[in-house]
Amino acid sequence: MWNLFSKKELIDAIDKYNNSSALGLDKLTWRYLKSIIRSKDCIHKLIDITNTCINLEHWLSHFKMSTMVIIPKPNKNTFDSPKSYCPIVFLNTIEKLFEKMIGECLQFHMISNNFIHSSQFGGLKQRSTTDAGVALTYIVQLE
Repeated sequence: MWNLFSKKELIDAIDKYNNSSALGLDKLTWRYLKSIIRSKDCIHKLIDITNTCINLEHWLSHFKMSTMVIIPKPNKNTFDSPKSYCPIVFLNTIEKLFEKMIGECLQFHMISNNFIHSSQFGGLKQRSTTDAGVALTYIVQLE
């Protein structure tokens, strides 16, 4: 059973985004979205949308849309290779927020239920390079 998202989880997730990031497909900036959630009604509506999508096991088609822009990399002599270009994908701002909330929840449950090996460090919260160094030192000392 999936726990419903809270106001705190939404605020924690949105606070991690930089206000100067590019617009999403929905034309919302993070600065604007952060000001929207100051309203109790708006923050509760966003939480309701997220929880309803999860409970119905249905992701709205609006959140599945993206646009890719291909930009040539600077200082390249020729542009005859795919490595000479940088693809940038634009998603809906609200969808990125919901994805972050869901991802953090999944990561928490996977770690707390030991679904992730203890030697996995990359991309996980509260597992730093220092933690990896300590684990490696421990393994080397055992041998």
